[in-house]
Amino acid sequence: MSTDGHRWTQMNCTQMSKDMNQRDFNKTTFLKTQKLSVFICVHLWMILLCVSTDAQTKLTSKVLLIPLDDRPPCLQMPVKMGLIGNVEVVTPPRNLLGRFTEFGKSDEIIKWIRTQNLKSFDAAIISLDMLAYGGLVAMREYETDTATAMKRADFIRRIRKLAPKMPIYGSSVIMRLAPTGNVLNEAYRNNLSKWAEISVDESKRAETAELEKKIPAKALEKYKKARARDLKLNLYSVELVRDKVIDYLILSQDDAKPNGVHIADRETLIEFVKSNKLGEKVTIQPGADEVSMLLLARTMTDKFKYRPKIKAIYSDEKIADQIMPYEDRPLRKTVSFHIKAVGATEVMNEKDADILFYVFVSRFENGKAESFRDEILLNFERKIGKVTSTVGPHKSVIVADVDPKGEIQGADIDFTGALKNNLLFSKLSGYASWNTAGNTIGTALPHGVLYSLIQAQFGFNERKWTMPKAEFSRRTEILERVQFGQRWFMLNRLLDDYVYHSIVRPEAIKFAKDKGWNVFRFTDKETIATQEFSSPRIRKEIRPLLNSMSLLSASFSNQYVCEDVKHYSFSLPWGRTFEGEIDFQLDCQKLNKPKLKIKKP
Repeated sequence: MSTDGHRWTQMNCTQMSKDMNQRDFNKTTFLKTQKLSVFICVHLWMILLCVSTDAQTKLTSKVLLIPLDDRPPCLQMPVKMGLIGNVEVVTPPRNLLGRFTEFGKSDEIIKWIRTQNLKSFDAAIISLDMLAYGGLVAMREYETDTATAMKRADFIRRIRKLAPKMPIYGSSVIMRLAPTGNVLNEAYRNNLSKWAEISVDESKRAETAELEKKIPAKALEKYKKARARDLKLNLYSVELVRDKVIDYLILSQDDAKPNGVHIADRETLIEFVKSNKLGEKVTIQPGADEVSMLLLARTMTDKFKYRPKIKAIYSDEKIADQIMPYEDRPLRKTVSFHIKAVGATEVMNEKDADILFYVFVSRFENGKAESFRDEILLNFERKIGKVTSTVGPHKSVIVADVDPKGEIQGADIDFTGALKNNLLFSKLSGYASWNTAGNTIGTALPHGVLYSLIQAQFGFNERKWTMPKAEFSRRTEILERVQFGQRWFMLNRLLDDYVYHSIVRPEAIKFAKDKGWNVFRFTDKETIATQEFSSPRIRKEIRPLLNSMSLLSASFSNQYVCEDVKHYSFSLPWGRTFEGEIDFQLDCQKLNKPKLKIKKP
């Protein structure tokens, strides 16, 4: 390191020490440990520099994303999560991705890809379902014949030729039991779903035959063709890995049950992966909507060779062994699959872990919200002499709040309140609580892993806190951008998973039902009315949530304080209450001097 760089760092640290001595705190306690003094010095530089949107540092990575569809978890969330990993996520124009039962424009997307300079990307994440059919809903229907689908999917080989060194991460969905509900299949959809669940059971032949009488023959035939076509694409995606076209693949099981026609598809794929010895490059796991986020984290852990060790901690070990709603594997296995998917290693001993992954599954058990909160809180508390402080090194923490009954499909109010009241959302590396267990886990994990990766790669620690001024400035600007992304994403998760799904959505459903509307398929006018009903109810919770996310319990507050947002919007992108899209910009002000607070002995 240069002498000038060392002198510049030392001068700034000395000045910070003088500023700290002017504050009202117990200096003696800190002087007892040199390590903590170093940590405090660099902590002032790096902690929550959250809104320097004009930072000129180039994003360290650039990723091409062909998403599963245009819903928030497939499009908005991976793009925003990219900022946490200092990644620019580039996607096709939204109008090419379709909307609900309007399929994506696969051929137009292929044309768009051809216009991109593929060699400028660090990696590509490609949904074969969007590329071949036009998205998740399209893959459940037989509107695209097998030959056309396979031809489109084969375009990935062209991508490999155009960018031979670019890692390609693929996803392919294993079709669920039920088709997407619409006006045309409303009369027989439930019967078809039941048929798909029991038709493989020899003991239920009579019941299966009765169901077939209630399902139009043409509809059943198209359903079977769609399943056969989709399985063929699933198998072909594995072949692309075998042929070294795709570097890593997730075969994701869409909503399922422990029994049904999908089991045979899954077992066929498992055997095909085994026979090709691709177990390290292909994973077969529950979930679908969250896969782009998992693969985004995987691209970065691969790029930086970051292999964190993660320990999963459950609020109830017995429930961890149960199968969650809309899935076909025990929760514990789902967690293990997702840990592997992000490029991490699961460990059994908490002491060996870099990241602690707390999985809350006890919303129906009295007192569990508070006791599990306390368990999480202990990780952030350290004893320094007689002082209890939240300043100091601790393991990264990720929290997933899973609904074990599938009734709310959002955050538990008591558990969220317990975390919020102890300001834990300002300390967590990752968090989620929406829809299925797989969706929640597959959002919280990549969120936390990306954030932890950036701290490991670009943060300041005891071994590298002195450095040339240019490197210090580069890291500081990266952390500014990352902390801004982290604050945005955490607030978005709370507004969506907690405020909308757990509080506002039940009210919105009642509002719509009272008017006689179908909450699964609004008209445009009904969509607008329901948005206008929900939007202000969500908006009013923003300031209190931001207050709970500021580091008021830590030693130092932010160099920026974020008390509100601007350009806020709420929409129902698919004209139903099931998913909401919340967007905003943080409205923050820079503080003249960082404030210092510490708990006195």
